[in-house]
Amino acid sequence: MNADRRISVIQRHLRRESAEDYAAPIHKLAVNATKATSEAFPQATSAVIKFPENKGDYFDLDGMLTPSAKAVRYRVREFMENEAAPIINDYWERADFPQQLRAGLGKLGIGGAGIKGYGCSGLSVMEEAMAMMELARVDASLALAYLVHDSLCAHTIDKVGSEEQKQKYLPKLSTFEYMGCWALTEPDWGSDAASLAMTATKVDGGWRLDGCKRWIGNSTFADVCCIYARGSEDGQVKGFVIEPKTQQGWTVEKMENKVAMRITQNGDITLTNAFVPDSQRLPGANSFADATGALATSRVIVAWQPVGIGMGIYDACHRYLMERRQFGAPLGAMQIQQERLMRMLGTLQAMIGMAHRATVLAEEGRLTPGKASLAKAWNTSAGRQLASLGRELMGGNGIIHDFHVAKAFCDMEAGTYDVNMLVAAREMTGVAAFKPSARKSK
Repeated sequence: MNADRRISVIQRHLRRESAEDYAAPIHKLAVNATKATSEAFPQATSAVIKFPENKGDYFDLDGMLTPSAKAVRYRVREFMENEAAPIINDYWERADFPQQLRAGLGKLGIGGAGIKGYGCSGLSVMEEAMAMMELARVDASLALAYLVHDSLCAHTIDKVGSEEQKQKYLPKLSTFEYMGCWALTEPDWGSDAASLAMTATKVDGGWRLDGCKRWIGNSTFADVCCIYARGSEDGQVKGFVIEPKTQQGWTVEKMENKVAMRITQNGDITLTNAFVPDSQRLPGANSFADATGALATSRVIVAWQPVGIGMGIYDACHRYLMERRQFGAPLGAMQIQQERLMRMLGTLQAMIGMAHRATVLAEEGRLTPGKASLAKAWNTSAGRQLASLGRELMGGNGIIHDFHVAKAFCDMEAGTYDVNMLVAAREMTGVAAFKPSARKSK
């Protein structure tokens, strides 16, 4: 991307009250544009000005992909490097979501993955995984927003929704005209989601929902929300699809002060005596197992998120070591830095292998919840190790987001590990260890 294009992207996307007030900062981003460096620090390239070239696919993931999966991968990569990377740090700093990217995401043809008809893309699991990886390589928050919107909300409507609901919502979700969220977790019930307490009381013509949800991604601006509540009469978990912007009794408050996934808009939702008509009841969601059905595929897709984050970190570190000089030589010529870089590269290849195999099993119909959970948990743990090495390798520049690693380091910390490992362990041992023993020690 040349200097003029970078400036135009930044100008087009950054929402400013006065263009004149920000003309100088925008121009500053293009200083020494042929070198893609800044006057203050000319030795290394800012990820905002030019995102690093991909160097992390050392064992040739492309060679294991179909032409269509590769096409998705490179289509998403081009969009993220050219349209998202120039503006994304500003949104991360402000903890705001770049709504103007939604139209571009819609044109990528990644919405409605795995869904046949209704204008959806119908991507294979591997194709969806490639979209997830390339989104996360530039920004994990956008990847998470995509996961919630597509793998959870759209998939739920496709799997357990009525034909009328599918016709109404899936076409607009597939183009990102509508954004979706998926609400299961509650303030008192995080990992123990099966104990959810939001109630659904049957009334004439519909249901009354009361209760709270927490950590719900996309919820502050979502057009569609799949939400779960416990029936007050039979105690069974039931699903509903509602429209937050017009739903009576709905309030949402943005969760502030996050140090990771800052662009993802997590919210605290409260429903108070909220009437939901029978037409908005998800007819196939009648138990907790039905509610978590969407999680099986999403777990294997989310296993690619740390892969993408790790690949972005590796790419940034590789370029930095080639550009940054100390003691009369590039940092890449130092033994300790080469060793760190290769540890990162080896870890990344192992993460790719774990995620790829799990995805192949999913496409063959042989992926179990335990296998999906192990891939997600292991990649989360390995990704944290990779990110830590990358932050250390970058020295002081590893704590500012100009060079990408600091932001990605924080976002990598948002992954979950323990409960997913217990899901896998339950499958291997036949023993569920989620709850402590009720017996008291003598």
